[in-house]
Amino acid sequence: MSLADHDGLEIAYGVYRTELLRLLLARAGDPAEAEDLLQELWVKVSQQPAGPVANGKAYLFRMAQNLVIDRLRERQRRMARERRWSDAATDFASSGVEPADQRKTAEEQILDREEIATLTSAIANLPEGARRAFELHKIEGLGHAEVAARLGISKSGVEKHIAVAMKYLRRALID
Repeated sequence: MSLADHDGLEIAYGVYRTELLRLLLARAGDPAEAEDLLQELWVKVSQQPAGPVANGKAYLFRMAQNLVIDRLRERQRRMARERRWSDAATDFASSGVEPADQRKTAEEQILDREEIATLTSAIANLPEGARRAFELHKIEGLGHAEVAARLGISKSGVEKHIAVAMKYLRRALID
């Protein structure tokens, strides 16, 4: 690339600046964004080495069009990211419908706390063998064989203890 090629592109930019701005304004639809794009185009022209360019005007207009396309793609990616975040944070709603807040109401939170307190109390009041088997299996996540080994009982004994615990807890929740 010769110095004349680079200077020629900068001169072409100066000559066609107004037309480039008009094109960018038509494509972007926003004067401030068009100015930003024009500035970005100038930075690319002044900093990026260019090879021999047969038609400086066509080259600049193609660069401007590519900047518009890049900006549009970035906007679409950003909107898709925000939409995914919004859909995850709120219940998905059709257009024209206000999205529902997924957080629990104060009443639901109170009911959840009461249910947890009831379960905690019921677990504490289980018969000793049933409580230990239930805690090891359901809370600590051990398998029946591991619970049997820890408690020194058979697997069927573990199953019976857990069945007793589940029956007792269901009754506690219904009451």
